[in-house]
Amino acid sequence: MAKLRTRELMLGIEGLALLREAASADDQFVEARLREIRSLLEPGRQASSSDVVELDVATGYAAWAASYDSLPSSVIQVEEPLVHRIIDRVPTGTAVDAACGTGRHAAALLARGHRTIGVDQSAEMLAVAEQKAPAGDFRVGSLEKLPLDDASADLAICALALTHLSELGSAVAELARVVRPGGKVVISDVHPMMVLLQGQGGACFAHGPRRLAVMHNHVHLHADYLTAFAAAGLGVDSCQEPRFNGEFPPGGFEERIADAARAAWQGVPSAVVWELTRLP
Repeated sequence: MAKLRTRELMLGIEGLALLREAASADDQFVEARLREIRSLLEPGRQASSSDVVELDVATGYAAWAASYDSLPSSVIQVEEPLVHRIIDRVPTGTAVDAACGTGRHAAALLARGHRTIGVDQSAEMLAVAEQKAPAGDFRVGSLEKLPLDDASADLAICALALTHLSELGSAVAELARVVRPGGKVVISDVHPMMVLLQGQGGACFAHGPRRLAVMHNHVHLHADYLTAFAAAGLGVDSCQEPRFNGEFPPGGFEERIADAARAAWQGVPSAVVWELTRLP
């Protein structure tokens, strides 16, 4: 079974900080990083670790549903305001929140007057969404086969879900299919640079005593998105890449090496947010 090793994570961040600052850091910064590295490697220092199991998406989100909204997310912190700004400009109509999870965007759509349909493959996540947004119409379904008619929506949102798919084409085509010509599609996702740097350790959640679970994140480069958009008949209106906001989850290991962590992640984009229009 794989393990998430806190000491090795911290050493990796220290190394990334040194790599990024190699040509610009002063001696004091370098010495501080080396001092922390030596401390982490002291003989006899116990290295903590947790077992990690990789779950498929359906099993993973079923297990995560009860605690999902209680965990801080640096990606959601920078992604959500941008998605809200986009939907603020969209006229009221029928909106689809695909892979809606616990319904955070569905609730925002309802608050703006949209007739809102939330779709997710996890009944457990949908149960939470129904409590959060009782006026929504929530349905079990997959991104590759949305339970909606062609051109039945004015707006479709898919937030932080495509990273779990090995390829983008089928899901993007479905989002385009259910939106009328001239309608809007908004897609957000974990930024590929963040997936590349963090690997599969970026979104772990508790799954029993001293045990963590993770669902696989795939790297989708901008070229992959653009290819899928073109094939689905979607035109790009905007692409925004919000960067790490400098905040760490309280009580996390980053706080113990805060200077190194800030230097490692400063300026790195956390998410990508696409605003698209369904072409005629």
